[in-house]
Amino acid sequence: MRGIHLAILGGLLAGSVAAQQNPFLGAVPEGQATAGPMALTLQQAVARGLKHNLGSVLAGESAKAARGERLVALSQLLPNINGRVAETSQQVNLAAFGFDSFPGIRSIIGPFGVFDARATVSQTILNFRSLRGSQASVAAQKASELSYKDARDTVALVVAALYLQSNSESSRIEAVEAQVAAAQALYDQAVDFKKEGMVPGIDVLRAQVELQAQRQRLIAARNSFEKSKLSLGRAIGLPDGQEIRLADVMPEATPPAPAMEEALTRAYEGRMDYLSLSSRVKAAELSARAASAGYLPSVGFTGDYGVLGKSPVNMHGTFMAGVGVNIPIFQGGRVKGEVLEAQAALAKERAQLDSLRGQIAFELRSALLDLKSTAEQLDVNRSAVSLAKQQSEQARDRFAAGVTNNLEVVQAQEAVATANENFISSLYSYNLARAQLARAMGGIEKNVDVLFPEGKQ
Repeated sequence: MRGIHLAILGGLLAGSVAAQQNPFLGAVPEGQATAGPMALTLQQAVARGLKHNLGSVLAGESAKAARGERLVALSQLLPNINGRVAETSQQVNLAAFGFDSFPGIRSIIGPFGVFDARATVSQTILNFRSLRGSQASVAAQKASELSYKDARDTVALVVAALYLQSNSESSRIEAVEAQVAAAQALYDQAVDFKKEGMVPGIDVLRAQVELQAQRQRLIAARNSFEKSKLSLGRAIGLPDGQEIRLADVMPEATPPAPAMEEALTRAYEGRMDYLSLSSRVKAAELSARAASAGYLPSVGFTGDYGVLGKSPVNMHGTFMAGVGVNIPIFQGGRVKGEVLEAQAALAKERAQLDSLRGQIAFELRSALLDLKSTAEQLDVNRSAVSLAKQQSEQARDRFAAGVTNNLEVVQAQEAVATANENFISSLYSYNLARAQLARAMGGIEKNVDVLFPEGKQ
């Protein structure tokens, strides 16, 4: 599970093929589509994703399978009790067993009936291999449950990223609609000036080209917004055809980032993938000890009690009880091979744990760098939007005063469009960086409301 969120964010909306291959971009749909749009907050989207996202569902089933494996391993240490009832009819040839020379005794006996009803019990008294194996299965179950929690954290990150993506697309629509209105006003102004003989026809044509370009951008922005909402609905298990209305907006505040030492401590204590791998190392250690216990003797008890007779009305109680010691003498190198396999598996798990510690530090430093960079870009782009708007207003005034043609106005409007796009992209990148930092520290599922406290409309 570790590192998978990086790949998800790298190609979050990479198309239908990626969505089919990545379970975190799919879900198990539930319910029926409502008639009108459904208001959806970020927290509601995350909560629904945690319940219906395919990655979360599959991880939950894997945790359930690990619990089953633990019960199977535990059964080798608990009593095994079985009951059996049988009625048979037999005929025996004594000659086949060497009893054919006794006078007065028939060589063929029977047919006769035998009724047998009894319970059998077996119990391991001392078996270090089974004991260590059961302990390893407990550690493996814990690792699987922690992996399930890590999968839920990944789901929260994916849903938050998709929600932010939809928010940014919605902001683009608003920005482009403003540009369309500005381009329409410029075109109408150019037409009026042309009628009065104040500007040449090229100014009208130029304004018309700008208007058509902005209309094309609006069409593309609306299409991207609808597709982003489809991706969000797919990831959280909304029924097909369900309309969504985003109830939250991206916050623009830039709270201070945590220190690296604090973030690293929280990551080692709260990262579910790190805790899961630590449990897997412990399980591998116990599995290696279980394999080595194959050289040791084991002690077990077996017994049965029942009734035996010619028929159910003519029976007598019988029983058997015994304690046995199984001493391995020569097993053809099987135990040695199992020990080598277990030791190799343990070495791999330890190497992966050491690598993950370094990976966590790398992810945290990268996330903090991204957070700082995107925060600075957000401030710069916020200022750029203000300056571009001032430039556009001054260009309009100059055109209205006849000082210049509308080429300057068109260029100023393009500058506004570029500044708005850069601001929207930087705002999305900043909030996504916050989510990635929370994921790198562990616990984004519990901190969605802290990450986006100002997102309510």
